[in-house]
Amino acid sequence: MDSGPGSPPPTLADPLEAFPPRSLEAGDIAVLALYFLFVLAVGLWSTVRTRRDTVKGYFLAGGDMVWWPVGASLFASNIGSGHFVGLAGSGAAAGISVAAYEFFGLFSVLTLAWIFLPIYIAGQVTTMPEYLRKRFGGNRIPTTLAVLYLFIYIFTKISVDMYAGAIFIQQSLHLDLYLATAGLLAITSLYTVTGGLAAVIYTDALQTVIMLVGALTLMGYSFAAVGGLEGLREKYFLALASSRSENSSCGLPREDAFHIFRDPLTSDLPWPGILLGMSMPSLWYWCTDQVIVQRSLAAKNLSHAKGGSLVAAYLKVLPLFMMVFPGMASRVLFPDQVACADPKICQKVCGNPSGCSDIAYPKLVLEILPTGLRGLMIAVMLAALMSSLTSIFNSASTIFTMDLWNHLRPRASEQELMIVGRVFVLLLALVSVLWIPAIQASQGGQLFIYIQSVSSYLQPPVAVVFIVGCFWKRANEKGAFWGLISGLLLGLIRLALDFVYPQPRCDQQDTRPAVVRDVHYLYFSMVLSAVTLVSVSIVSWATEPPSEEMVSRLTWFTRQDPVVRKAQGPPATALPAAHTQSGTAEAGGPSTQLDLVLEDKPEMHSGDVTPKKSRALRAILWLCGMGGQGEAQPPSRAEPVITSLEENPLVKTLLDISLVACVSCGIFLWGYFA
Repeated sequence: MDSGPGSPPPTLADPLEAFPPRSLEAGDIAVLALYFLFVLAVGLWSTVRTRRDTVKGYFLAGGDMVWWPVGASLFASNIGSGHFVGLAGSGAAAGISVAAYEFFGLFSVLTLAWIFLPIYIAGQVTTMPEYLRKRFGGNRIPTTLAVLYLFIYIFTKISVDMYAGAIFIQQSLHLDLYLATAGLLAITSLYTVTGGLAAVIYTDALQTVIMLVGALTLMGYSFAAVGGLEGLREKYFLALASSRSENSSCGLPREDAFHIFRDPLTSDLPWPGILLGMSMPSLWYWCTDQVIVQRSLAAKNLSHAKGGSLVAAYLKVLPLFMMVFPGMASRVLFPDQVACADPKICQKVCGNPSGCSDIAYPKLVLEILPTGLRGLMIAVMLAALMSSLTSIFNSASTIFTMDLWNHLRPRASEQELMIVGRVFVLLLALVSVLWIPAIQASQGGQLFIYIQSVSSYLQPPVAVVFIVGCFWKRANEKGAFWGLISGLLLGLIRLALDFVYPQPRCDQQDTRPAVVRDVHYLYFSMVLSAVTLVSVSIVSWATEPPSEEMVSRLTWFTRQDPVVRKAQGPPATALPAAHTQSGTAEAGGPSTQLDLVLEDKPEMHSGDVTPKKSRALRAILWLCGMGGQGEAQPPSRAEPVITSLEENPLVKTLLDISLVACVSCGIFLWGYFA
């Protein structure tokens, strides 16, 4: 079809080539250059604007974020390049059912702000493993979770986004994959290392605007090309590859492509699994994942956190229209490539014999958009990739620094924690580059479904432990630990079976074991949740109840308990680097709360005795926000991020009305598309 004025003339190429060779026009390059300038400018502005020389300033943006950047950052952290490629690919292959994950996210992000966040605020926690350390005591659960979170971040989130972004980088910019990836990681880790969470949140806000403008523009072009939603409904079922065998069902569009609720036994996403099995991974992601919760905890107060969640919830309506429908339109426009069914032809088109649906979105961008807009959409993909990477970098460094390093070195000074957090970001960037060959080797027919199946095996046990901890006062450390271990072992066994027995292609006989072939991953998520819940309940009832200190202000029913004040020791007593905050009951053991960490500077090095630093060292310290006069100031307690659950009555009423409106909107969408 005609790609509009300003598009380059079509090149004579192999009709089965997914991305015909074409170079970017000057307009596209100009848009990309402006994009990078804007991102760097916003990153540097937020870096200079905020305090970066304290743990709270670096990891929680100083706790002074208002609602709109919090909401934009929640959305941008969630929508990575894996979403654009994966949602559009699943739409092209199987229809709109994959949008159920997005609609579930709408309810889950509101659950975070109205139910889980008040508990985290009352308990004065800043990382998710820290909540479990306070709620259950001991170090087994938080250490297990800290390692599990880092594993999930590095080997699913980073790898998936890098794989999805690589499709655009290689095909649109014609750059070497390693060079382009290293450049992106250099830019993202630069403002993550120097600016901390504040830089990440403000750049996320910019990335969100760019993503919405670009994706909505492409949506308009794709709908115009297929004749609107009605045209898509008619033409989608006729979008068949010309090479498809007539006596085979391979490559046929699903009859229920425009329905979310599908057959409970034979469909790709059974409706009981959507309603019950999808809930636990969704609650894990939106209510207990450090990447998401950290943004809400950085808000000024609970009202701003709720406002941010409302913004993110309304934005979660858009992926169906911005990504899934355009992916289906791409199948209509390019059936021979996107809808290929013959393994040999698919291998030739995209290098993946399982199918080429994951090229649906990149194909649209590079084929139907005019000059300038094509550059904008490439910027959108880079924005999605960079925003999700920076979010993971910052949150992973928070978990490593506060839950692992601070546990190993409880007397670590504040400056040491700052340095460790920044160095860990650089290590993550290095691991990301080294992981690229594994990403290239891992080929899946539907990237987004791959993400969700892995999530369904690892996340439900963690979600159950958090839910039980928040809503059942009798749950104790032994019950939570053995419930978590039993659930994770079951999930890892199923995950290993999935890798040992991969799903056969359409033209192959399914010889997998029954537990893999017949038990859908969403049903297995329900089984994992039930096993974990039963294990937690049995062991908790059979062992001693938790102490009052581990329940007070750490569950939904005790969040309003009065603060227990501990007797203060004499002022002359030498204190460790991590102190118990005035007015907060703390269990024994090293504290990992961000606000409680003090700089541990020996007095003998004050004044003129301090050795003079070289210019290079001073420049590095300033860049990382650790230089200047802040170093000469005496250590002082950092104020808590959000100290109170109190809200302005008028603002609270307006937020509650908005909550009802947003939930009603979500229920309507479920009903309309189900």
